[in-house]
Amino acid sequence: MVTDLARDRGATKIADRVVAKIAAQAAREALDAVPEGGSRPHASVVVHRDVARVSVSLELDYPSDVGRQCGAVRGRVRNRVEELAGMEVHEVAVHVERLHSPLTRQAAHRDRLS
Repeated sequence: MVTDLARDRGATKIADRVVAKIAAQAAREALDAVPEGGSRPHASVVVHRDVARVSVSLELDYPSDVGRQCGAVRGRVRNRVEELAGMEVHEVAVHVERLHSPLTRQAAHRDRLS
């Protein structure tokens, strides 16, 4: 008897770090822009039996609609991880680590010049 079920042909394991790269890229795609002088988003992921829990850290411009941008990041990350890695995403936690304002950019620029 020959069966053609996917589970009978083998398994695919995607490393957590690969899923984290997908999530970080998706977060960059969802943001309006990376703040001048800011870091690009980075992500960490825990995968258990094709279910991912994602944590994304990012920096935003100030002022901006923080809630809207975090919501866009959550949605984009969830969709891209599900689409590209074939995993369910039960949680996307977004951590805003820093807000960049024109004043902080000017202060950082002055510090670099002195």
